[in-house]
Amino acid sequence: MSQRAPRRRACAVRGRPRAMADAPQPKRKREEEEEEKNGGTATQGGTAAAFTLSDLRVRRVLRESARDKIVFLHAERIGLSGEGTDAVVILEKTPFQEEKIPDLLKKPMHAELQMHNDIYCTFYLSPPPELSEIKATVVYPATEKHIQKYLRQEVHLIRETWEDYKNITLPFIQAQSFSIQWVYNILEKKAEADRIVHENPDPSNGFVLVPDLKWNQNQLDDLYLIALVHRRDIKSLRDLTAEHLPLLRNVLQEGKEAIVKRFGVPGSQLRIYLHYQPSYYHLHVHFTALGYDAPGSSVERAHLLADVIDNLAMDSMYYQKRALTFPLRADEPLFKKFQEAGKV
Repeated sequence: MSQRAPRRRACAVRGRPRAMADAPQPKRKREEEEEEKNGGTATQGGTAAAFTLSDLRVRRVLRESARDKIVFLHAERIGLSGEGTDAVVILEKTPFQEEKIPDLLKKPMHAELQMHNDIYCTFYLSPPPELSEIKATVVYPATEKHIQKYLRQEVHLIRETWEDYKNITLPFIQAQSFSIQWVYNILEKKAEADRIVHENPDPSNGFVLVPDLKWNQNQLDDLYLIALVHRRDIKSLRDLTAEHLPLLRNVLQEGKEAIVKRFGVPGSQLRIYLHYQPSYYHLHVHFTALGYDAPGSSVERAHLLADVIDNLAMDSMYYQKRALTFPLRADEPLFKKFQEAGKV
């Protein structure tokens, strides 16, 4: 059961569960999304896009998780020319909200008895729409990279030395064309300006704190925010030196203060960390509820910000010296680079 978070306009599209074959329920891509306004109409660049959620059709299931109640879909939108444009649709059942629990049992709904044995009964319920929300996230138009990102694949652990980084990872990063324009849109307040929880505008040591799209902001149990630094010359953990300590300390301290002020969650109940490898190469820090098993928060990928600060305070070149371990899917181009170099 979830404690309710202060209500703010959510980026997610939410709706009543429906059969996938009848009507897939996608959302927008983050790079160009702004707040949803017209009952499921996506927006791009601040104006309503020329399609609605029902325009997308499912092509295949990329991956699903019964534990997390989430499914990743490869969908497409058929244009006037008859050609399809790819999209990735993520459907996720939202957590229960504490104040709505009484309504869940009181309001009329279909309840089908599945099993009755002694003191135990199992029912399948079909609750009304307001009690059965689904959060839907859409990447549109989606590239093959986006589709592969969500496709189920074997995962391998890579042990990357500094030499490996210079000779394999860094050239790979420099050759990539994955757009992070959506990050610059937030920093420049061209998008999501009304979602900013906190900003330190200093160009060297400042950042913007915004809710992550994985959090619908209806409850605190899965609280998830992202701090995006204003500096554009820091790609990842590997670039950090003691020069960046003022920036990192600002993110840690001001981020905690902003979250306790806005959402009432103290710093002792937050997991604050960086990913390596990150999903995009602009330095950002994750703030999640400590009790939430957030994607990518496991030990092989997450580096606690407080530990990063301590490591850099001891040795300015810490992350240019030590080997770092991270997971890669078998289909990822970077994994293939490590294979070609004989490192896997």
